[in-house]
Amino acid sequence: FKGGDTCEYLLSSGRFLGEKVWQPHSCMMHKYKNSEAKNCLMDKHIVFIGDSRIRQLFYSFIKLINPQVKEEGIKDFLWYPEVNGSMRQRIKSWTEGSVAKPHIIVVGAATWSIKIHNGSNEALAQYKINITSIAPLLEKLAISSDVYWVLQDPVYEDMLSESRKMITNEKIDAYNEAAVRILNSSSRNSKAKVKVFSVSKLIAQETIMKSADGLHLPESSRDTNAMILMNVYCNKIMKPIDGSCCQPQPPLTLIQKIAFCFFTLSIIGYLIISLIHRNNYRKNKSCTDLESGEEKKPASSTPNVSTLEMLLHCFCKLGLIMTYFYLCDRANLFMKENKFYTHSSFFIPIAYILVLGVFYTENTKETKVLNREQTDEWKGWMQLVILIYHISGASTFLPVYMHIRVLVAAYLFQTGYGHFSYFWIKGDFGVYRVCQVLFRLNFLVVVLCIVMDRPYQFYYFVPLVTVWFMIIYATLAVWPQIVQKKANGNCLWHFGLLLKLICLLTCIYFLSYSQGAFEKIFSFWPLSKCFELNGNVYEWWFRWKLDRYVVFHGMLFAFIYLALQKRQMISEGKGDPLFSNRVSNVLLFISIVSFLTYSIWASSCKNKTECNELHPSVSVVQILAFILIRNIPGYVRSVYSSFFAWFGKISLELFICQYHIWLAADTKGILVLIPGYPMFNVLVSTFIFVCVAHEISQITNDLAQIVVPKDNSTLLKRLLCIAGFFSGLHFFSAMQDQSRH
Repeated sequence: FKGGDTCEYLLSSGRFLGEKVWQPHSCMMHKYKNSEAKNCLMDKHIVFIGDSRIRQLFYSFIKLINPQVKEEGIKDFLWYPEVNGSMRQRIKSWTEGSVAKPHIIVVGAATWSIKIHNGSNEALAQYKINITSIAPLLEKLAISSDVYWVLQDPVYEDMLSESRKMITNEKIDAYNEAAVRILNSSSRNSKAKVKVFSVSKLIAQETIMKSADGLHLPESSRDTNAMILMNVYCNKIMKPIDGSCCQPQPPLTLIQKIAFCFFTLSIIGYLIISLIHRNNYRKNKSCTDLESGEEKKPASSTPNVSTLEMLLHCFCKLGLIMTYFYLCDRANLFMKENKFYTHSSFFIPIAYILVLGVFYTENTKETKVLNREQTDEWKGWMQLVILIYHISGASTFLPVYMHIRVLVAAYLFQTGYGHFSYFWIKGDFGVYRVCQVLFRLNFLVVVLCIVMDRPYQFYYFVPLVTVWFMIIYATLAVWPQIVQKKANGNCLWHFGLLLKLICLLTCIYFLSYSQGAFEKIFSFWPLSKCFELNGNVYEWWFRWKLDRYVVFHGMLFAFIYLALQKRQMISEGKGDPLFSNRVSNVLLFISIVSFLTYSIWASSCKNKTECNELHPSVSVVQILAFILIRNIPGYVRSVYSSFFAWFGKISLELFICQYHIWLAADTKGILVLIPGYPMFNVLVSTFIFVCVAHEISQITNDLAQIVVPKDNSTLLKRLLCIAGFFSGLHFFSAMQDQSRH
């Protein structure tokens, strides 16, 4: 369903999520801070003119700019409670140039006329005449200013005082109908349109019963109306990520245009080569040996043609997928909605996937600690929980946030464990291995940076695991290279490795408490281009610092585990406990207590900043507790969930793709493909999202085999080409920035 005019939807339709969160139809509303409101409205002349209801809206609007202001101290409201000659004269003065023309005009009145004329039909007729005389003036102002006519909200008739009993909802509807019919009726200029602010009626229908007098809206509803006005005017100026209402589609950058041409040529090239190969196959198939009557074998394609076809095939699929990404989160084609957290929206899906995961239980191929099936399963269920956390907006609930932080830390723990184990056992520090890992980690993100016009640091998790991989590599590859084969010959090498790990820990500790040193390291080009966000590297330092020790913990755990395994101090047979029964039971008890203790502490967190400070040091407690609970009992270690493991194999793609084709507005909202049916929409968008992530995983694996060859000389040439590509990208980016300025 097409998004349509989001400004029109913002002014006219929506619904409440819970009691106080207003959700416009099809778009997202940004919650403006007072500093943002001041920046948007700087040097702007804003006028509120009308009755007591407009005055209350005026007060709420002022408080968005200055929350400390008292209503009694505000004297700038224009009191014109009736649509009459006096109001007309004031509006006319703005069209004649005798006084400064306002940038924003908010006007509305009717209840006063109903009250003083006792709801007579003659008063309604006069109201129509007066609006007819004012409408051309408002339309003239609307050419260069934003003019909003606020329709009258319904009243709560049971609470009205005796002096207001004549103000009925029937009368209000008649006055609103007259205003809507007359305004813009004579204007042929699409720019000279008075914007009808009718959404306040919908808000009032839900909240007017909480009114103090039956006539005026409660404060929370007035604040919502003021925030809607702020979004209508400021979104196109401030361009907030989570404010999609009233935002125009961003223009294509030069790099995006080049990417579009590249993918288009790839699709055309693939279709041409496929057509040629199909025709050749048909010719060869129909060609028979006249003497023997046997069909000749088709001529085999040369490896170069085969590689080229595979390459174009990958880029063809990727081009179609990237088109979907762009349409979902950059073009104003699909609707977007704000997140709204409830406990049920988070915990019920968690229960669903838990049941599915247990249902698909199978035996593992091997029973080692953290074997491949188990780590895939671990990554899979963690990724599903993180996805549910993001789409439900559960970050607002601190206990859930703290547990999700442990899951992110567990991913980094696996990074330390997995890469350390590989380098320690294999001793392979070749360029091919490094390039393979870097390509698989970064390929999708680099493409998205180009297509979606986002900085590399925006996809913070990939830079995080990339940097930690390089730190692990540097730690183990630097002289002296200490690997398992060398250490087995002399135990002193184990102390050498521990010394390396201590040096690493010291560097981590120093950088975590020295923001200046950290920023100096990542402020040099080209690192600055990769790790800056909004012009500085503070966000990168914060993300890195948040889980600074957990990769080291993963490396240390791998070292200890592999040393115990080498000395046969643990039993990893099928069905056997990891240690002796007594030791296993003690460790299992300690692990369960530690796991629950951390959960109790995280659930009792009251301050996110304080808990984040403790998190790097204590997150390893729950991670190690989980590993021991999962691996000490032999029967638990011997089984895994194939359901979770399947998702674990594409966990990185799921984490990155969610930004644009499952969530929306760069994870700030939710993509709406099918409005009006939230559950069905989630099912459809989730199915597409998972299929796309799986397809991108296959594309990345295929391209990794082509782009990163095992031959070192060929690989060096490819690296030079990639360096040239990124230099060109930097050049075009600089040109784009220059043209913007």
